[in-house]
Amino acid sequence: MWDAIELDRICHEIGIKSIITRKNLAFRNQSVYYLDRRRVLKHWKKRNHRVAFPYYHGNPEKDAESREMLAIISRHHHEIDRIQVTNSFMEMHILDTGIDPNKVFRIPIGVNLSLFKEASPKEKNENRKKIGIPRSAVVIGSFQKDGDGWEEGMTPKLIKGPDVFLESLKILKARIPELFVLLTGPARGYVKKGLETMGIPYKHAMLDDYTDINFYYSVLDLYIIASRDEGGPKALLESMASGIPVVSTKVGQAIDLVQHNLNGCLCEIEAPEELALYAEKILSDSELKKRIENNGWQTARMHGYSNQHSLWNKFFTGFVSF
Repeated sequence: MWDAIELDRICHEIGIKSIITRKNLAFRNQSVYYLDRRRVLKHWKKRNHRVAFPYYHGNPEKDAESREMLAIISRHHHEIDRIQVTNSFMEMHILDTGIDPNKVFRIPIGVNLSLFKEASPKEKNENRKKIGIPRSAVVIGSFQKDGDGWEEGMTPKLIKGPDVFLESLKILKARIPELFVLLTGPARGYVKKGLETMGIPYKHAMLDDYTDINFYYSVLDLYIIASRDEGGPKALLESMASGIPVVSTKVGQAIDLVQHNLNGCLCEIEAPEELALYAEKILSDSELKKRIENNGWQTARMHGYSNQHSLWNKFFTGFVSF
């Protein structure tokens, strides 16, 4: 829903009249941006309105659903008006469908800069005290849903790499005794059980309000993205905007936005040893850590939603009158 709110705000700021709805309204002769590609592609039918949607992730070499949806795009791309991709990997696969390149726009998932700021050392310590994290702890963050379903999440959602995340922490624990993990998001049972087995202390917070997320970033020392496939993730720019260094696998928009050892660190997919290596390197090298934090903040600033007007202006030109 937050994606819809941000895009609606951008539309109004560039002069486009828009509404957000979950209802199946009669959209005859209108221009509709569907936030869920599945709503358009799973049961394809010709529409009596202009059609646009995002296609964030889905490696067709490993994902049968993505192969199916890309095949539908290949058959019906003449009836599709716009597709937003967030990264060069997905852009390549969308263009392979034969769609007109002028219909495909790469626009990263942005960040609302008004919600994020870097915490001072005093604020970090005070916030840790509020949620019971030791001042001396080395805190790694993971804010996502990585279990199947919406309950305990004991079955891992492997695309999110919870097994890789745990293996990287096992390696780090042997080198950093003060290691502590902060989790947010639903269905984290698999990761929590793994942390308990390894004897790594953790906190798991469930947010009632997304706008509180910066508080949890403020207590971190590092954020790890261990996914096998992503469109973003949002945590990449959120971490950068909060002054938290990121170590990420080569997925999603991290491929395009992270410059290795400058504003973050990039690792191969399914390489927990690399994740642990670069995490330890950042945590033990204050000069490298500060460089990554400063450059990361600049990257987040460049990709704030408020700085994406020109990208969305190009996307909507010819799709809707404004």
